[in-house]
Amino acid sequence: MLLKQIMHDLKLDQYLHEILNDSDAAMVTALALNRIIRPLAMKDVGTWYAGTTLALDSPQITLTGQRISELLARIGTSTVPQQLMTRLLEENRTKRTLIYDITSLSSHSSLMNLLEYGYNRDGVSLPQINLSLIMDKELGIPVMYDLYPGSITDVTTLTGTLKKIAAYGVKEYTAIMDRGFFSQHNLLEMLDQQISFIIAATIQLKEVKLLLTEAQRDITNVEYLQKFKDKTIYAKPVTLPLESYQLKGYLFYDPKRELEEKESLTSRLVDIRDKLATVRLKKEKPAYIRFYEIAGRLRNFFDWKAVDDRIEATIRQNAVAQRMNRMGKFMVFYSGDVDWLTALSLYRERDEIEKEIEMMTSDLDVLPLNTHKDSTTSGFIFIVFVALIIRARLLRMMTEAGLLKHYSVKSLLLELDTLKKITLADGQVMTTEMTKKQRLILEALEIM
Repeated sequence: MLLKQIMHDLKLDQYLHEILNDSDAAMVTALALNRIIRPLAMKDVGTWYAGTTLALDSPQITLTGQRISELLARIGTSTVPQQLMTRLLEENRTKRTLIYDITSLSSHSSLMNLLEYGYNRDGVSLPQINLSLIMDKELGIPVMYDLYPGSITDVTTLTGTLKKIAAYGVKEYTAIMDRGFFSQHNLLEMLDQQISFIIAATIQLKEVKLLLTEAQRDITNVEYLQKFKDKTIYAKPVTLPLESYQLKGYLFYDPKRELEEKESLTSRLVDIRDKLATVRLKKEKPAYIRFYEIAGRLRNFFDWKAVDDRIEATIRQNAVAQRMNRMGKFMVFYSGDVDWLTALSLYRERDEIEKEIEMMTSDLDVLPLNTHKDSTTSGFIFIVFVALIIRARLLRMMTEAGLLKHYSVKSLLLELDTLKKITLADGQVMTTEMTKKQRLILEALEIM
């Protein structure tokens, strides 16, 4: 009920029925709402659907794996996504946008041309698709997305996206980029093109390392003390020299996060050291292989040697100290005029959107094998896009109503889950009595 009301308020149901036939519109709605409420593999969505009121509204549709595959393929080879994005941009008169460069979508499938090898932000050696998500700044909902083969560089992706949104009349935009985009070449290109952006820094650049070392000397000065979502943090303005430019940014220091990261690292190092002490080497497997298997990505934190059939390992103090020195600290740079709160809020928001997309695309590899092709993948991403619109609107409503203090999106939907419609033997449909919590939620959201 809540999610369908949101669709109605955004005219999303109207747009879907204008660009799709009634059956396809009902299937898209069901698949999108499933992504939000209870994400399932496509072969299981039909069972879920039969137990929802959606089945009462559209009894004519069947959500079998084959029917879903056919729907996704039809959408993926049609102009349906472009038609919906045009409606959203034009009807909402979007003029100011936020462009989120979202982490790559990887897949084991070898049948999709869109999936190509490229830089993968998760360090996964799989072919991938790059996704850019364009948000309406005022409404807080996605209004457009862009898919690119994984081999296309980030700069090309961003430039292509900017041209597309400019064609819709969007005048103001800010690109919020992840660390994978942070390089001297990319930064200079964005500055040369006068692109407004917010980006988190990596410490790979020598200039960034020096800046971090210098800036953190007085980071705990009270003049940098701030409150962010009821947490105490420090936010210090910094400047990064970049050829003829002076790139502005902020160094953020979170003391609580620092303690958590230190505890996590030391605990893992002790576990690895203790596990290495129990190893008994065998001739068929060299010592360095056993060491790499156990130490993994943390192997640079150890000095080790093989003694007889054992591995003697010690934790490297200097390596640990260097890592700990950076814990709880990160830098965000920007172009234009951005205060610390805006820079941090928008980047944290990007992380949340990325997590949602990862969750909603989690069954990209469990679609029926015969659907591993470009058209079906494109159709599936369209479903995720529709789901993100609805969920983003719900999140904005919860924020404005003050409900985020008590509920996450997931827990709020779970609280409403016990509200049921019951079909009686004579065909009448009745609704179960609403609980006090459900009534308070719906009143706060102005749904009642």
